[in-house]
Amino acid sequence: MSHVPPTGRLEGPVLVVGAGRMGRTLAAALRAAGVDTRGPDGRGTTGDRAGTVVLAVPDAAIAAASALIAPGRVVGHLSGSSTLAPLAPHEAFSLHPLMSVTGEEVSFAGVPAALAGSTARARGTAAALAAALGLRTFPVADADRTAYHAAASIASNFLVVLEDLAERLGVSAGLDRRALVPLVRATLDNWARIGAPGALTGPVVRGDEETVERQREAVAERLPEELPLFDALVAATRALAARRTAEARPAAAPAEHAHAGGGAR
Repeated sequence: MSHVPPTGRLEGPVLVVGAGRMGRTLAAALRAAGVDTRGPDGRGTTGDRAGTVVLAVPDAAIAAASALIAPGRVVGHLSGSSTLAPLAPHEAFSLHPLMSVTGEEVSFAGVPAALAGSTARARGTAAALAAALGLRTFPVADADRTAYHAAASIASNFLVVLEDLAERLGVSAGLDRRALVPLVRATLDNWARIGAPGALTGPVVRGDEETVERQREAVAERLPEELPLFDALVAATRALAARRTAEARPAAAPAEHAHAGGGAR
């Protein structure tokens, strides 16, 4: 992952448009960093009191909000999946922090963020904005945008879905969610350190099919609506375990050369 150097300058003041979770959090963080910040404003603003406008609005609202911004401003959005096209004809940038904002106070410091810009000025503005927040930026091309955002969704949103399944099944056995937290954190730490499939453990990896079948029966009894998900996860785990086995297998010995006389050595 290449890094985008924090060059350029902010075209100030910075106006945040969108008074939702991210808009409020971003405006507060910019102010705390000493940036001349306005807003968050509602989506109908023209941005006439700003040099840089950051649209913290839903993806479907980016184009409409951008169309209202007066010419001459550098305009950016915070979407992970959207390209720069909805911001035309402005000089445009996107800055997508890889973080989850739940409404509590958060720090942007050290958070990776995807950065793109339509011009050198726009990229410089985005880089300066990222530097003020302490973000670590990297480039993502428009052609890669959907795959990038899908990876982020799987890593974050889908993980929560899996942990919800674990929690609900655990509750049926009298297990509190907090008892699972150290296991979840240790697993994530292992994955961060050595990646998959090295971090994979459990009965599927060991080939303990009796245990897997008993687990399946428990899911079928207590959360029958989740059985297809359980079966799909078991199948995916088997595939990952097979990949680990293949990667651990020593490479085949090189073919031995034949003698000039034609006899195999």
